[in-house]
Amino acid sequence: MSVFRSNKQIYVQIINDITGNTLVAASSLGMETMPKCEQAAKVGELIAKKAVEAGISKVVFDRNGYLYHGRVKELADAARKGGLNF
Repeated sequence: MSVFRSNKQIYVQIINDITGNTLVAASSLGMETMPKCEQAAKVGELIAKKAVEAGISKVVFDRNGYLYHGRVKELADAARKGGLNF
C-alpha cells in the first residue's frame, strides 16, 4: 500500500510488487470541502473497503518517506479499522 501526499490531496494504491500492477486505488479528489485529516480518514476507509472486496487483507504500508503523523497516520488508522492488516 503506497501513499502519495500533495499539498491538497492524498492518494493511496495497493500494488502487487511482483507484477507491478495496481490492484486497488483511492484518492481524496472530490472531497475538497472537508478538512485534510478527515479526507485522509475517508480515503483510508475507502481503500480498505475496496481491498476487502478484492480479497486483499494483508498489505505492507509504504509511507514514501512521509512522517507517520497527521494525514498519513489518519489514513493508516482508518485502513486498519476497515480491515487491512499491516
